[in-house]
Amino acid sequence: MAHFSISDLEQLSGVKAHTIRIWEQRYGILRPVRTATNIRTYCDDDLRRLLNVATLCNRGYRISQVAKMTEPELAKAVISCDDASHNYCQQVNGLLAAMLEMNELQLTRLLNEAIKRSGFEQAILHVAYPFLQRIGVMWQTGTVNPAQEHLVTNLLRQKLLAATDGLAPVQPAAARRWILFLPEGEMHELALLFMNYILRARGHHVLYLGQNLPVQELKAVCNSYQPYAALTVLTAVPERDEVQDFVNELSQTCPDITLFLYGPLAQLPFHMPTNAVRLRLITDFMALAEGICACACDKEVQLPVQAS
Repeated sequence: MAHFSISDLEQLSGVKAHTIRIWEQRYGILRPVRTATNIRTYCDDDLRRLLNVATLCNRGYRISQVAKMTEPELAKAVISCDDASHNYCQQVNGLLAAMLEMNELQLTRLLNEAIKRSGFEQAILHVAYPFLQRIGVMWQTGTVNPAQEHLVTNLLRQKLLAATDGLAPVQPAAARRWILFLPEGEMHELALLFMNYILRARGHHVLYLGQNLPVQELKAVCNSYQPYAALTVLTAVPERDEVQDFVNELSQTCPDITLFLYGPLAQLPFHMPTNAVRLRLITDFMALAEGICACACDKEVQLPVQAS
């Protein structure tokens, strides 16, 4: 069972610690336990209940009304809430609660509603990525388990693949061509899949090579495909002290094309080859894909990162 401090609950739910204390003391919403040093801690059931309570309060329910609900009544009320809300924080809270329950049907329903409500790209930007960032916080503190994280990752991967498959095909002869890949040993694919969608949706042709590709394999691909650029994401691989060597090898293997690097490891302070660009913001990358990237001149652009 996970253990959270009140500051953890504040960060994960978006509800101020002061409000959480009032709800706890006045309405008995949460039931923390105290450690040997008299510090209150909360479990994953407390977090799930808080997320549901916050969702209903954001929808106009009174806290006194919500406090009287049983767990089944609370869950039913959340599911039956008005679906017209554009409150992204509320949508993320709903996804977190469904994840903690391992409720695949609810996760799928909420993701589908977010996509229908906001459009695919906006749903990924404003709901899915903040959701993954919250999971990342929980992962770092050991308060989300691998099964929960894998459930979410595979659902989002499915959505990204389905959306990409629904795009009109692009002929390589008439488009700017990209190679997308992950380094050997790298398995965190969600960011790369979204970037693949962004490029294809804007008329670029993408040779998507996916996970776990040795750098040396790119030379033959570049010779035959003649790409404009190669794009990779560095999340967990290579090791921090090996990033410079990896980037140098990539530059030497593909010296005649632009190399785009994204991910937490790509933000480390290392020497950038002249043909490499460090990616930072998703909006800048989208502008770049549209051919109007204003920040290309300083070679500094950033994207959000997959949780784990």
